[in-house]
Amino acid sequence: MIALVVAASLLVGVTLGVLGGGGSILTVPILVYLAGLDPKEAIATSLFVVGVTSLAALVPHARARRVRWRTGLLFGAFSMAGAYGGGRIAAFVPGTALLIAFALMMLATAVAMLRKSRRADDPKPPHRELPLKRVAVEGLVVGGVTGLVGSGGGFLVVPALVLLGGLPMGIAVGTSLLVIAMNSFAGLAGHLADVRIDWGLALMVTAVAVAGSVVGGRLAGRIPQPVLRRAFGWFVVVMGVFVLSQQLGTGLWVHPATWAVLGAGLLAATAVRLRAKSSG
Repeated sequence: MIALVVAASLLVGVTLGVLGGGGSILTVPILVYLAGLDPKEAIATSLFVVGVTSLAALVPHARARRVRWRTGLLFGAFSMAGAYGGGRIAAFVPGTALLIAFALMMLATAVAMLRKSRRADDPKPPHRELPLKRVAVEGLVVGGVTGLVGSGGGFLVVPALVLLGGLPMGIAVGTSLLVIAMNSFAGLAGHLADVRIDWGLALMVTAVAVAGSVVGGRLAGRIPQPVLRRAFGWFVVVMGVFVLSQQLGTGLWVHPATWAVLGAGLLAATAVRLRAKSSG
C-alpha cells in the first residue's frame, strides 16, 4: 500500500508542476483511500503537502520568469483570509459532508480542465491592472474553498489570473503556484486547532510530491498541455465519481430518479455542445 501512496504522490507533484493545479485534487483521495486517514486529517495533511509542493514547483517557473509576483501576492493575500476561515469552518462540518463537497469539487475541476484544453489556442489576453474589488471577492471565495475541502484551488486561480489580470496562460500557471502555496498554509493554520497530523506520513508524501513537482516544472512547455489536461481531466472525473459513490452509498445510484437526472444532464450537455458547434 505504501508503494501505491508513493506512486500516486509522484503523480500529484508532476501534474502540479506541469499544469499549475489539478494534481492537488488527488491528494485527499490518496490519503483517505490509500493511506487510511480520517477525512478531516486527510484534508489538513493535504494542505501541508500541497503548500510545500507548490513552493517547490514555483522555483523553476520563477527562474524561467513565468511568475508575476505583485499579482500573485495581491491575489494570495485576499485568498489567505478566506482559506483560514474555511479551515476553521471545516471543524464544524461532518467528515462525510466534506468528502461529498470534495468530490463535487473534483468534478468541477475536471470540467474546468476539459474546457481549458479546448481553449488552448485562444488569443492571449493583454496584461492589465487587477480590479481590486473583484480580486478581493474571487480571492476570498478561492481561499474559502481551499481551506474547507483541502484543494489547492488552482483550477479557480489560473482562470482568475487570466481573466482578471490578463496574464498569458504560462504566466498564470506559474503565478498560481504562489497563490496556491499561500492559500494552503493559511488553510492549514485554520485546521491545526482541531486536527492532529501524522507528520511522518505527511513528510513522506510531501517529499515524493516535491520531487515530482520539480520534474513537472521542467517539463512545463515541452509537452502538449491540451492533451495532458484533457487526459487528466477525464481521470479526475472517474476519481470524483468514485469518491461520490463511496460517500453516498449504493441506494442512491440504483434509484430511477438519479439516472433520470443524469440522463437529462447528459442530453442538455450534448445539446449545448451541438449548438456551439453549429453556431461556430
